[in-house]
Amino acid sequence: MRSVAIVGMSLAGLRAAEALRRAGFDGRITAIGAEPHLPYDRPPLSKELLAGKWEVDDVVLRKQGVDDLALDWRLGRRAIGLDLSDRHLDLDDGTRVDFDGLVVATGSEPRRLPANAFPDGDSALDGAFVLRSLDDAVAIRARLEGRPRVVVIGAGFIGAEVAATCRGRGLDVTVLEALPQPMVRGLGPVIGGVCADLHRDHGVDLRLGVSVEAIEGAGRVERVRLADGTRIDADLLVVGIGVVPATDWLASSGLTLDNGVVCDETCLAAPGVVVAGDAARWPNPLFDGEMMRLEHWTNATEQGVAAAERLLASDADAVPFAPVPFVWSDQYDVKIQSVGRFNADDEVHVAHGSLEERRFVALFGRAGRLVGALGFGRPRPVMQYRRMIGDRRSLAEALEHAANG
Repeated sequence: MRSVAIVGMSLAGLRAAEALRRAGFDGRITAIGAEPHLPYDRPPLSKELLAGKWEVDDVVLRKQGVDDLALDWRLGRRAIGLDLSDRHLDLDDGTRVDFDGLVVATGSEPRRLPANAFPDGDSALDGAFVLRSLDDAVAIRARLEGRPRVVVIGAGFIGAEVAATCRGRGLDVTVLEALPQPMVRGLGPVIGGVCADLHRDHGVDLRLGVSVEAIEGAGRVERVRLADGTRIDADLLVVGIGVVPATDWLASSGLTLDNGVVCDETCLAAPGVVVAGDAARWPNPLFDGEMMRLEHWTNATEQGVAAAERLLASDADAVPFAPVPFVWSDQYDVKIQSVGRFNADDEVHVAHGSLEERRFVALFGRAGRLVGALGFGRPRPVMQYRRMIGDRRSLAEALEHAANG
């Protein structure tokens, strides 16, 4: 293999490039990124950068620069087609990139409200944003200087972080959520209720179980109209209703697309083609082959490395990618951490602390096995349970560990 193309130069793509060089690959690496920026860190966008505590230079991922990686950068360019038989990519500027090996790391894109929810179908209405990119964050922060009334649609991680940051700036914030509790599908109603109380106690007008009918305004966002006819005044709207994998450009490639690019347990999607980060969906052997697609920082880091190593390995030497998922969120003065893979149907025990003081660790079990842990302000035990999940320990063992302090 003498040439590798990496499509998507955010965290997973960068880590793949670093891993290739670290492994001694000295061939050509073409780094294709849709954004004009060098790789940057996304988690601070909704927190430190939006709060005005960090500047754009602070979110650069590689402080030492990228020259040592010797990449052929194609920033501001999108891949629009993949020809597997001829081993080349088509870019949106009409050029093509030939490759021997390919890393797909195109990440995900935010879900958007339908155009007919906006006046005259104009989804680009002034004052309406999603928050995914550095440019999104910079544009929203500039609006926050005018002390707008903020409405956030969606109480998932991104919506909750935007709400918390805006409240930290002293702004009036309304959060609209269609579900009966924030993140109830993953956390269940009890812990979802803890998340709701956290925001209400910090002054957020949190409205649950509501449906957005339309965005109203003459040339700019002025109100949000709910299905029950309620109107909420707004100067700034942030839509945080989840993401979808950015894989449309692969529709005719022959790769299997099903909520991401489907890979085997080693991140291989086709001979010489690996996938990493938000765009990858693969069977995680640690969870008995459950198909996973993770949108987390830690997974992008780990899978970028694993995919690069798989690209260089023979089939006989390929190693399954079997991580324990890990994600965190900072909201107000609370660090929320989640490890493993769990949902609202799993058995749940509060093993440390209490929900009332919002400083606790909840353990999740399925068929007697420890499958997840969620912590509010308890980082040390959460990481201990991450190791226990990786060791396939039982829920009973985890509860005994908790009881013994």
